[in-house]
Amino acid sequence: MTRTSLAALAAALLPGLAAAQAKQPTFEVFGFAQVDYIQDFKRVDPAWNAMLRASKVEVPGATDFGPNGEAILSARQSRFGVKGAFPAGANDLKARIEWDFFGGGSNPDSAGQSSIRLRRAYGEWGPILGGLTDSLFMDDDYWPNIIEYWGPTGMVFFRNVQLRYTLPVQGAQSFAIAIERPGSDLQAYPEQLPNLSSHNTLPDFTARYRIAASRGYLQLSGILRRLGWDNGVTGPGHRTGDVLGWGVNASSTIKLVPDRIHLLPAVVFGAGCENYMNDATPDVAAGGTPGDEKGEAVPLLGMSAYVDVYWSPLVSSSLGYSAVNLDNRSLQPATAYHRGQYASANVLFHPAPNFLIGPELQWGRRTNHDGASGTDVRAQLSAKFAFSTSKDFWK
Repeated sequence: MTRTSLAALAAALLPGLAAAQAKQPTFEVFGFAQVDYIQDFKRVDPAWNAMLRASKVEVPGATDFGPNGEAILSARQSRFGVKGAFPAGANDLKARIEWDFFGGGSNPDSAGQSSIRLRRAYGEWGPILGGLTDSLFMDDDYWPNIIEYWGPTGMVFFRNVQLRYTLPVQGAQSFAIAIERPGSDLQAYPEQLPNLSSHNTLPDFTARYRIAASRGYLQLSGILRRLGWDNGVTGPGHRTGDVLGWGVNASSTIKLVPDRIHLLPAVVFGAGCENYMNDATPDVAAGGTPGDEKGEAVPLLGMSAYVDVYWSPLVSSSLGYSAVNLDNRSLQPATAYHRGQYASANVLFHPAPNFLIGPELQWGRRTNHDGASGTDVRAQLSAKFAFSTSKDFWK
């Protein structure tokens, strides 16, 4: 076959190849530097003190993190990333890699240190996406205009390794399906089975439907999971099993006043989908009765409601509340996580492009299975300096 006939065959197999050859690759470096001053009036787990995570709030009598009050300064939210696009037939071949500094090593003493962490690493070609990025079960556009790192406790928020396909639906609607890396958080059985660990034989299956309009959008997402476990014992005493995990997530952004007031509601319910929540654990816990224990998917209900207000190009605010409630299983310990609540309010200033500064007040509450609870109140002042540079790939 001659070179001319090979080119003709390639053009037939890849529609739009001739037009794509005229395009040039692109490359961009992006990110931001951010510093947070956090004044904690009570306490959270010291390994998590750079964020307000309801599940890590001190519950007097159940946990003791030392005396109240702590001043925290952190630059761990800072982020760095690169992305590029390369013409490849009918579609551009795109890739993105991104890091922040909320990593932790295998040494327990490193949990609160600033080490680099991979946030995203994925590629796209037309309808096909593969790699580490936002789960299809979450709404990657749902994030209120807040500066605290962890954010609302009752929303779905999880980045996962996946293989995704977006169906070719025309117009304002979109539909996508994916298989995602399985993983579950287990509340181990009582002392009879201390070595229980997750055992996954199938991927998680996720799907997302979205419809957009001039005043916002509505998104519905779902997940199905096989949550398996094994105690690692060979021979007598071997215990293994699995249960079905599932969840439905509905979220939206409603532009009550375009460019001025945006309402962000979200609700999620299911069982055994805690691993995908912003702050809920576990997926599977011990139910039944002593001597007849069984693993059960833990039901949950989560909600978030925020209002973002853009007073002017220079000033914005965000105010809202979020909660998650777990229906604890009968053999979970008294100190098991039962309910988390989170609220925040801020006034942020944008005195120059890519520069943000402002204060935020935050409140979090943890309630255990036995009803014991603890709260934390924080004030945060942050400054964020963003950058982005796009240039010709070859220069």
